[in-house]
This record gives sequence, C-alpha cells and structure tokens, in this order.
Amino acid sequence: MRLRASFKMKEYLPSYPLGSGVISAMLKWPQRIFLGLSLLLLATSAAPAGLPLNLKGVPTLAPMLLQVTPAVVNISVITRSPMEDNPLFRDPLFRRFFNIPDGQSQGEQSAGSGVIVDRARGYVLTNNHVINNAQEIVVTLKDRRALKARLIGTDPGTDIAVLKIEAQNLAELKFGDSDAMNVGDFVVAIGNPFGIGQTVTSGIVSALGRTGLGIEGYEDFIQTDASINPGNSGGALVSLSGELIGINTAIIGPSGSSAGIGFAVPSNMVRKVMEQIIRFGEVRRGRVGVTTQDMTHELAQSLAAGSPDGAVVVQIEPGSPAEKAGLKPRDIVTSINGKSVRGSADLRNRMGLIPVGEEVELQVQRGGKPLSLRLRIAELFTMTEIPGEAVPQLAGVRVSNIERGMPAYGMVEGAIITRIEPNSPGAKTGLRPGDVLYGVNRNRVRSVAELLAALRKSERPLRILLLRGDSRLTLTLH
Repeated sequence: MRLRASFKMKEYLPSYPLGSGVISAMLKWPQRIFLGLSLLLLATSAAPAGLPLNLKGVPTLAPMLLQVTPAVVNISVITRSPMEDNPLFRDPLFRRFFNIPDGQSQGEQSAGSGVIVDRARGYVLTNNHVINNAQEIVVTLKDRRALKARLIGTDPGTDIAVLKIEAQNLAELKFGDSDAMNVGDFVVAIGNPFGIGQTVTSGIVSALGRTGLGIEGYEDFIQTDASINPGNSGGALVSLSGELIGINTAIIGPSGSSAGIGFAVPSNMVRKVMEQIIRFGEVRRGRVGVTTQDMTHELAQSLAAGSPDGAVVVQIEPGSPAEKAGLKPRDIVTSINGKSVRGSADLRNRMGLIPVGEEVELQVQRGGKPLSLRLRIAELFTMTEIPGEAVPQLAGVRVSNIERGMPAYGMVEGAIITRIEPNSPGAKTGLRPGDVLYGVNRNRVRSVAELLAALRKSERPLRILLLRGDSRLTLTLH
C-alpha cells in the first residue's frame, strides 16, 4: 500500500540529488519498482527466520498462537480467609458481640495462569504459589469452560504444582528442550496478567541458568524480556516453534510489575518435577552430602582444570553417599550421566531431581586426570522427627543444633530450622525448614543458644544470614 501511494503522488514530489539522502521523485518507473521491492525484502528479512507471512506478506506469530493459546488457562483460587483460621471468629458469642454476620466467610480469590500439558489425562501445570493454601481451584479454558481442578501435588522447591481436570476436547502444549535454547532466541509469554484475560507478549531469551536470586530453593531460571506481570505466574514461555520451554514464575521490578526482567522455570526441570509429582505426589529429593563451589580462573589454574565449567568439591559429609562414592575435596565434577555440569548450582539442581535410591554416573577431574564414579542417592534427613526449640522473635519457627546425619552437618555452624507452623507469623517471613541461620545483625551465631541470645538483644529490622542449599541469603524482617 505504501508503494502504491507513492506512485499516485509522483507529480507532487520535488526532485533532489541522489547524494542528498532523499531519492528523486523523478526516478523512472522500473527504478521505483525495484527500489520498493528492495525495501520490502529488507523489512521482511529483519524478522525472525522461519516466521510465516500473513495475506499482506508481513511476518506473523498468529498461526503458531492459534495452536498453542487454547492450552494456556486461567486459574482462580479460593483460599482460607484469616477469619476462618482464628478460633475467636468461630465463637458465636464473639461474632454476635462484634456484629459479625454468621455463615460461611468469603475466602480470598486470586488469579493466575496454567498450562495443559497432557490432554488425555487432563494434567495442568502451574506455580505452587498460585494454588498455595487453596480450598478450591477452578481452571477456565480459552473456550470459557470453567472446570474444578484436583491438586495432584506440589514442589515448593521449584515452585511447580500439578493439577488434574476432567474434560473432553482439551488442547495441550508439547514440551520443548529448554537446554537447546540460546540467549537471543525469540520467545512468547502467554498468561493472564492482572486478571484481564489471556494476553500474549514477545521478547527474547535474555539469559540462561540464572541462580542465586533467592526466589526458590532450586533455581535454574530462563530470563526473558517478554512482559510478565502479576497473573502471568504459571503461564507458558513458548518458543517460536510452539513448544513449551518454561513456566513463568517471577519478575524483578520496582513496582511489582514488568520491568523487562522475568524468570521462567525451564521445561526440562519442570518435566522431571511433574513426573515425580504424578508418581509420588511430591518430589522425593535425596541426600548427596557434598558442598561445592563454582570454578574460578585461579582454581582452574590451581587444579589443572581443562575447562572453566564444572563444580569444585569443597567439603564431604562423613558417611554420606558422596564419601561412599569416592569423591574428595578439590575434585571437579564435570558431568552427570554424560551431561556437562556448568557449575555448583547446576550440579545441585540436577542432583535434587534424581529420586532416592537411583544411581548416577559422575565424571570427575582429579589432579588433571579424568575419573568416573558412581553415586547412589540416599534418603534425605527428615526434620519432622526433631521437635526443635521455639524462637519467640520468630513465632511459629522451631530450630535445632545441627546434629550428625543432618545434611548440613560438618559443613556449617548455626541453628537449623526444623519446623514452621502453617499460617504463623514465621511462615510469612520467607524462612523454610532446612534453612541454617548463622548470623543476626552482623553477629555470628553457631548454635541455638547463640541465635536466641542474638535475637533477644537485637532491634528490628532484623538482618538474618542464612544458608539455603548452596545459596547464602540475607533476610530482612521489619
């Protein structure tokens, strides 16, 4: 249309020298046609390769989205209200005195997103934080069917939950290989931001393997600049081939909305989590008993490493599977079951998805020489067997000294959280069972007694230093 309009206006265009940067309106017709076709080819070549064209010859994502968007759903959740959790509000005399109406109190409603990944069995993926403490979960399809969903299981460590719906004629989104993605690949985010309805945004993969953000216990995020906002949680991050390569989970932004930094759990991690949840109702993580760190340039020279990748063994827990397998400090773990290890977080994430009792093959460099070891994943130490001691300043949190057999034994000194009461003030702080507290407001603590003493003499805000897996975090409590 633009070329045709320029032809119609040829009589009114002034003439300029070609060297001035403006093409003369007095060009002959064949020259004009050639120029127009060249500009059109230049415009289409700037689009991602392989995109189909619409009827006007413009690249479009519409055919791909027509196939995948029916598999992305809206999730509404009714959770227990604070009134229902307080025994005073269940007392008829109390309710009458304060003029509180009788009857069922209205639960809190929230909206998120989900992805149908198995239409035959009706499995839907979403985030754990979307359905946490839900009394009722409703999945609304793109065709506006509203279906009650049953919770199969969750994994707070990766923030993944699996739901099941019963319906005919469902769509599904096929898993893609997130390991095959590269920085710069085009992606599309699909979800229900702010509850306004299904929305599609596009961008690129900004980074891969993001860890240490303190968002989840097991982090290996795909970072994207495709707009992700509240309500997108649990939605799909899709490649241009129409495959699921991530579940959108978190954002970093000054106002709680998109600032061009969003994170998705990669599809390969999601699939393994889903398989265990469907099989066991949870992810059964085991114990390895090793502390590692990332490779540095200095370490690579000191250890005669042939590559900057790999996880360097720092410490081995006595009697652990790592010790039984023959791992030693200063070993470099380079691969698991034939797949290369990028660093310490990559090693932890992948070992954390191997079920208890399974054996893995580790490729290790020791003194510059390759070595193959076999390691069997052992059962994780259960904190529920230890009552722990209550922490008055963190109501609902119970802690214990680190005893032999605990995952952190011999690796760090501090107080380990054994239990957090649901719906307690401590549960709202972001602390988790298994966290090791080793500092309060710049005071180092090595035991429960030292932790309690430090908390008693400290004023808020409290800056608590903690170890969560391989990550050292700082939590500020006001």
